[in-house]
Amino acid sequence: MDAALGLPVLVGLVAVALLFDFLNGLHDAANSIATIVSTRVLRPQFAVFWAAFFNFVAFMVFGLHVAQTIGTGIIDPAIVDAQVIFAALVGAIVWNLVTWALGIPSSSSHALIGGLFGAGVAKAGLSAAVWSGLSKTVIAIVLSPLVGFLLAMMLVAIVSWLSVRSTPFAVDRAFRILQFASASLYSLGHGGNDAQKTMGIIAVLLYSQGQLGSEFFVPFWVVLSCQAAMAMGTLMGGWRIVRTMGLRITKLTPMQGFCAETGGAATLFMATFLGVPVSTTHTITGAIVGVGAARRLSAVRWNVASSIVYAWVITMPASAIVAALSWWAVQIFK
Repeated sequence: MDAALGLPVLVGLVAVALLFDFLNGLHDAANSIATIVSTRVLRPQFAVFWAAFFNFVAFMVFGLHVAQTIGTGIIDPAIVDAQVIFAALVGAIVWNLVTWALGIPSSSSHALIGGLFGAGVAKAGLSAAVWSGLSKTVIAIVLSPLVGFLLAMMLVAIVSWLSVRSTPFAVDRAFRILQFASASLYSLGHGGNDAQKTMGIIAVLLYSQGQLGSEFFVPFWVVLSCQAAMAMGTLMGGWRIVRTMGLRITKLTPMQGFCAETGGAATLFMATFLGVPVSTTHTITGAIVGVGAARRLSAVRWNVASSIVYAWVITMPASAIVAALSWWAVQIFK
């Protein structure tokens, strides 16, 4: 561990981490509300309040397994210092802002992991990486949208079979009500998985400065701060990405919205309990594509879906490169 920082520098770095969390909520608000907005069950301004509340209370439901993975399972905590954390956050924030401005639903989670990896490797080489944790995360990049896709597709088949004797009007009315529950569960899963990533970053910074003693853990004030920052970001919303996620990939009915959110929520709940830092963006996009494909393959606008996949593929390398450059810039100017 490096020499202890002055309090103002430490507070400043924690503030930068919370800014990332705020931007994560802003950037990923679309994940929580895209389906409920696109099915016109809730107006965007009400939907963001709904999502922000469930994002905030998520810490009461889940443990802190994901924070543990981020704090100790991506790069060796022994090489972490203020410059590594700063460079990692710069890499993630820059990529988040670029994709948010372009309306591309890339992954804030993988931007952060890429930033952490890039900064760690810039400082200590490839030996800094914890390959077991990284491999688990890379596998999740592929599996989370696939699981979301399959669960949503199965739910569409089950729900369609169960409601075959009902009138379209009755089905629509029932699922408009049920979508409140599915959107709540998805927002809960989003808050549980995504906010924990910043908790892990702040906790490993505090640990590197000797603020946590000899054992790594996540202080309760860090948990509350991260949940609050993400909830505030969600309140600010991200309408450009809502439009891409909810309207441009495929048109959704309330029943399909319910299936997409429930499939996405189930995936996030499983991942969070297992301590796997998955991408909520990947998960809900996979689920939305799944409900569209369940209707017919041509219902999915594959050109939009493929452009999103390209953004996913380059997110980790791009944020890693920005973080590595930021680390070198700090060395030059310090």
